[in-house]
Amino acid sequence: MNVPVYLFTGFLDSGKSTFIQDTLRDPQFHNREKTLLLLCEEGEVEFDPVVMADYQVDIVSIENESDLTYEYLCELHKRYQPQRVMIEFNGMWSVTAFLDVEYPLEWLLVQIMTTIDASSFALYMNNMRSLIYEQAVHSELIIFNRCDDSTKKSFLRGNIKAINKGAQIIYESVDGNINQLADDILPFDKEADMITIQSDDYGLWYMDIMEKPQSYEGKSVIFEAQVVEVDHEHRDIFLIGREAMVCCAEDIQMIGFIVHYAKSMELKSGQWLSLRAKVHCEYDKQYDGIVPVLYCESLTDAQRIEDYVTFS
Repeated sequence: MNVPVYLFTGFLDSGKSTFIQDTLRDPQFHNREKTLLLLCEEGEVEFDPVVMADYQVDIVSIENESDLTYEYLCELHKRYQPQRVMIEFNGMWSVTAFLDVEYPLEWLLVQIMTTIDASSFALYMNNMRSLIYEQAVHSELIIFNRCDDSTKKSFLRGNIKAINKGAQIIYESVDGNINQLADDILPFDKEADMITIQSDDYGLWYMDIMEKPQSYEGKSVIFEAQVVEVDHEHRDIFLIGREAMVCCAEDIQMIGFIVHYAKSMELKSGQWLSLRAKVHCEYDKQYDGIVPVLYCESLTDAQRIEDYVTFS
């Protein structure tokens, strides 16, 4: 019989312990199954052994990342015979490395969830971007807690979607209730027939148009970016985009668009352009979904933009 494994990631004091305890109290999740809880760090919120025993939870503390070996996990499985495993992961350990660890044959990793303190997210992004990336890149569910009226939804969502476009995002207020954060006012006029995208707004615009391409159907956009590649098979197509630093300087990604232009073969890779194009939504087989495709209306040479794309 498979033993489902739930991995909870996030930095210290991000709300992992509270989330785990709330999950265990949820009658839709907990039906008296015997649970093994592996604690890989000691947070401010403690687990009451008496309460945990009432929920049939055995707690094991993991002191060192190197202790998470196949042999030790098999030993824990044999000793506790769990029906479910929950792991509160250490925020400074590598999730990617842990995913390479071999589990007992019965264990099956079914979900990875990440908790993030919205009030300190900007600080972490500025100073520990690679660690944020490590926490979020594998997660199916991202929970931003401690949100309030000053929380910028576009900043949170844009940065997470750049790391992990498939992640579901939930926003929680300080009191723990689900917060239906309103969409931030975009720094460009999305309702205009002609939308001008400033250099600093490219990241926000990219995330918005990729998530809601139909809302741009038939509109014209003007922006500056560089020629990424000319399609020599389809001679009227080229790729245009800009570089975004999603994780670190070693992990620069190009984010951009397909452009239809009759004279594409005259362009050179790396050439910077000011492009005016009309947006049409089309199905993309590789993306397996609807994407915005640009049809060039005019273009001129432009100055190189040195800064990487940001999502704020």
